[in-house]
Amino acid sequence: MATIYDVARQAGVSAKTVSRFINGDGPVSAVTRAAVDLAIRNLGYVPSNAARMMRASKSGLVGLITGAITTVKEATQPAGLPDLFIVQGIQQIMAQSRMTVMIADTAGRNDAVPHLIDTFVSHRVEGLIYVAEFHQRVILPKVPQNIPLVLANCFDDLATPAVLPDDELGQHDLVARLVKSGHRRIAYLTLRSDIAATRLRSLGYRTALTEAGLAYDPDLVRPCDLDGHEAEIQLIWDAIDRMLRLPDPPTVFCCGNDKMALRVYGILRSRGLRLPEDISVAGYDNYRVIAETLYPPLTTVDLPYYAMGVRAGQRLLSLISGEGRDDHAPTLVSGEVFWRASVTERRAANVTQLNTFREEQPK
Repeated sequence: MATIYDVARQAGVSAKTVSRFINGDGPVSAVTRAAVDLAIRNLGYVPSNAARMMRASKSGLVGLITGAITTVKEATQPAGLPDLFIVQGIQQIMAQSRMTVMIADTAGRNDAVPHLIDTFVSHRVEGLIYVAEFHQRVILPKVPQNIPLVLANCFDDLATPAVLPDDELGQHDLVARLVKSGHRRIAYLTLRSDIAATRLRSLGYRTALTEAGLAYDPDLVRPCDLDGHEAEIQLIWDAIDRMLRLPDPPTVFCCGNDKMALRVYGILRSRGLRLPEDISVAGYDNYRVIAETLYPPLTTVDLPYYAMGVRAGQRLLSLISGEGRDDHAPTLVSGEVFWRASVTERRAANVTQLNTFREEQPK
């Protein structure tokens, strides 16, 4: 195996000059750089990263902890890959800054996180990013003060710098757009009530109604999420049935995610309703495998996972450089409303059709 001294001899320079070229910690002329580079290539010399790390004040390494690699959904269930898209965004930014990302997967075990952090610390990473599967509160072990940590798609109670989806704004913008299209009775089939996204999106939903001068009706809001369990369809069916039987039924159903919207399509059609002529449907996620292949294509809100990864990477680089360390406010990343054919302008015919349908149902 070639050594730094072999490279120096072939390039006709000192070992110290070769070291300056490799580590970039001293001036080297263009002619010398070319000679050393050629010698390294000819000899197949590989610098010792461990030795470089010992000499350098910075390792150029960033540790990333995620569950994206081993989190696998059943093949029969359509699912997005939020963790992976966030990781891709982080990698893009780090590559531009010539930082090396070391990725560790939790294998779905939270108790693996302390060991992974210790491993990264032992490799002298300059910063850490923890990526969660969905918007949630997390509790992580303590990280050395000299190693900045950024949370992506999650937050904690310690005001650790975090990058989060702006769920409140996303739902607000969707409902505001529905109102602008003439809808006044807007149903909301939510995700589980115990998750952060539901709390924030519900707030956005109510705010948009208030801004439009519309009263909040609790009969139009029901949680229908069971993490994809087969019984979830029973909850959705019951919620739709109750809402369609109201004296003033909804003209549009907002769904907690696109997978739920897929089921709503089937239920509404099984009850003799046409989409969107009789009733409209909107989702959340912009999971394109669903949103773009449904007929009609689904109106939905984009969850900007890739952009969140980019922002997480940028924020960590700022912290590594010493900037923004006193800023503990989360970075909120907003997503676009993708307006597709599943929502139509509200007309009087919509209401007539729904009332006729409700009257024809068995008591």
